[in-house]
Amino acid sequence: MKHILIVGIGTGNPEHLTIQAINAMNAADAIFLPVKGAGKEELAEIRREICERYITRSDVSISEFTVPQRQTADRTYAQSVDAWHGEIARIYEALISGLPDDSRGAFLVWGDPSLYDSTIRIIERVQRESSLDFDFSVIPGITSIQALAASHKIPINLVGKPIEITTGRRLAQDGLQAATTVVMLDGEQAFAKIDDPDAEIFWGAYLGTEDEIVRSGRLGDIAADIVTLRAEARQRHGWIMDIYLLRKGRDFEE
Repeated sequence: MKHILIVGIGTGNPEHLTIQAINAMNAADAIFLPVKGAGKEELAEIRREICERYITRSDVSISEFTVPQRQTADRTYAQSVDAWHGEIARIYEALISGLPDDSRGAFLVWGDPSLYDSTIRIIERVQRESSLDFDFSVIPGITSIQALAASHKIPINLVGKPIEITTGRRLAQDGLQAATTVVMLDGEQAFAKIDDPDAEIFWGAYLGTEDEIVRSGRLGDIAADIVTLRAEARQRHGWIMDIYLLRKGRDFEE
């Protein structure tokens, strides 16, 4: 039976890879690398660097595939994501179909496969909707949340208080709900619209790479500066991956 490895590779620093991830890459017969189009070539280059650094087998093939753009016109968010996943599933099906019997293929996933990444659910969709016979396993990776906390030298949680992990879209809709809120996938800078100026923000972009930028402080004091800094960085690089943590209160406060 064919076997698929879904390998978490961290947030851009090749040294984020675990020994388990390196061993999984060397156990694979084929590595599948996503290419996300103009302006995001650097993301593919980091994956290529990881392969060059850690794959020691000479017979591992590396196949690149183009990730389609998600279409949003005349669709709800859920509809657009479902259709997009369907397109990617067909690409995955073709890649897996091309594997010889009893061989292994690996997808390298930014951060950790369990956190705001859909590779697992797309692979499951291929299992449901195709006639391919294969199984898969997941190798965890360092998440952007861990990288953010390490760069700011902070614990993620306040003592005895909950953590919420959400998206910018949901933050804008629901506002701050928890003592600690980690926000991912925020293309609209929802933090700048939060009416809670005394909250603290811990923001980071390009975490783990040589281009890493981090800022922290009182939300009311630095929100506008982060918006400007983010726009400048995106213009300079052509893409941006950022994440932030919003905190209300202190340890041991009731």
